[in-house]
Amino acid sequence: MSTIKEEIEKRRTFAIISHPDAGKTTLTEKFLLYGGAINTAGSVKGKANSKHAVSDWMEIEKERGISVTSSILQFNFDGYCINILDTPGHQDFSEDTYRTLMAADSAVMVIDGSKGVEAQTIKLFKVCAMRHIPIFTFINKMDREAKDTFELLEEIENVLGIKTSPVNWPIGSGKSFKGVYDRNKRQVAMFTAVSHGGAREAKETDISADDDRLKEEIGQELYDKLMEDIEILDIAGEELDMKLVSEGKISPVFFGSALTNFGIETFLHHFLKMTSSPVPRESDEGIIDPVTGPFSGFIFKIQANMNKAHRDRIAFMRICSGKFEAGMEVYHVQGNRKQKLLQPQQVMAQSRNVIDEAYAGDVIGIFDPGTFSIGDTICAPGKKFKYSGIPTFAPEHFCRVVQTDTMKRKQFVAGITQIAQEGAIQIFKDYNLELSEIIVGVVGVLQFDVLKYRMENEYNCEVRLEPLPYTQMRWVKDNGFKLDDMRRSNEIKKAKDMKNNPLLLFQNEWNIRLCLENNKGLELEEVK
Repeated sequence: MSTIKEEIEKRRTFAIISHPDAGKTTLTEKFLLYGGAINTAGSVKGKANSKHAVSDWMEIEKERGISVTSSILQFNFDGYCINILDTPGHQDFSEDTYRTLMAADSAVMVIDGSKGVEAQTIKLFKVCAMRHIPIFTFINKMDREAKDTFELLEEIENVLGIKTSPVNWPIGSGKSFKGVYDRNKRQVAMFTAVSHGGAREAKETDISADDDRLKEEIGQELYDKLMEDIEILDIAGEELDMKLVSEGKISPVFFGSALTNFGIETFLHHFLKMTSSPVPRESDEGIIDPVTGPFSGFIFKIQANMNKAHRDRIAFMRICSGKFEAGMEVYHVQGNRKQKLLQPQQVMAQSRNVIDEAYAGDVIGIFDPGTFSIGDTICAPGKKFKYSGIPTFAPEHFCRVVQTDTMKRKQFVAGITQIAQEGAIQIFKDYNLELSEIIVGVVGVLQFDVLKYRMENEYNCEVRLEPLPYTQMRWVKDNGFKLDDMRRSNEIKKAKDMKNNPLLLFQNEWNIRLCLENNKGLELEEVK
């Protein structure tokens, strides 16, 4: 029987980030195929007759062919226990991604070889950089025409401000894509596209760089370019310093094609060797070691109605230290009470298995009776430390939500409150009136569509969304300033969030500046 230390050392927990359509969901599925977690990769395009991606489970995701919530996927491969946190690529769901990145130990950044670094990649990368977590780059779609490889690396370095060190190197792209050269082994994995059963796969054959056959296989022109590129890399390229990788200062770069399966297994093997098992985490009582520390974890995501038949809520917990056992009593720090975590389960998108134990690095789902909030710490009884909270960002789009059937007030309040507790939307009420209008704030407008869809399909409650003219929101800092004494506040809306924190809604940045000038002592916050 393995010890706690051995179990934790086998764990690898990482998030996959990318701009939409860079191939992130396809890459995730190929990982799962290698781990034997699924038998066939689903189509991600959302056609009526096709299988949907395993990690996209919500009805609206299947209809639109995009991911709107993060999925948690666990599988075993090559002696490791891997937890993948698959994140939504679409910027309108970036808050969910920020929270998920708090639970990851490293990140895989997927980049489309023909497009390079795109807007959403920059945003997500910054969150990783803030936490100094190791970032691995997979440049995808090499079987299609791609940008010049040196240009791609330069773009990553200039736009994202991280140095790159290619572990392998592509030979051509698109129709002339011949394979990748492994810099360490000095051999080329040849790419041959083959079709079977409607799917395109790639056959890989390895040829040594010193073998005369290589020139015949790839042709003189590509051979000469490869030799020239290798020479430039060996002289001027960044050395792969694993200490700098672990600090998030250098990103190891890999090339391949997720759709055809080419380069995926190689990447997975390298990645698992280069990443570490769960590392110690900072709490308000100091550093908590994953192996020697008591059981602890934090909630980073809440999802309601994953199973329509049960109308349940699942809180996703990242275990940070020690061992979790089903039925054990724990202490919920923010709730200041002891409790048992009910129905602990390993989650594979929307399918679940009840588990008996889990270790630091694992992500498990637990039944939430409505007592947990995002960012809550859970630890062994007798311990009262807290992990640092997960930031809430100020929304940029606002709507008034009106229920069309006043008889369904109960469903309306329950639905909107539950969706807000998941962190998908933020809800606000009027500063002075208790049972007044409900205002919803979101980071991206697509969230409004998801809200309307879920209210109607999960809570059987039709709603009307009325846009409001505000584009900025700020929390009021608790420094004794009274909102009732505010001067010149005609175009400003006073409101409270779910936790009764006072806040202000503004139509533009200019209103914010004017408000601060007119109200000495007022301090505002953009992140809570």
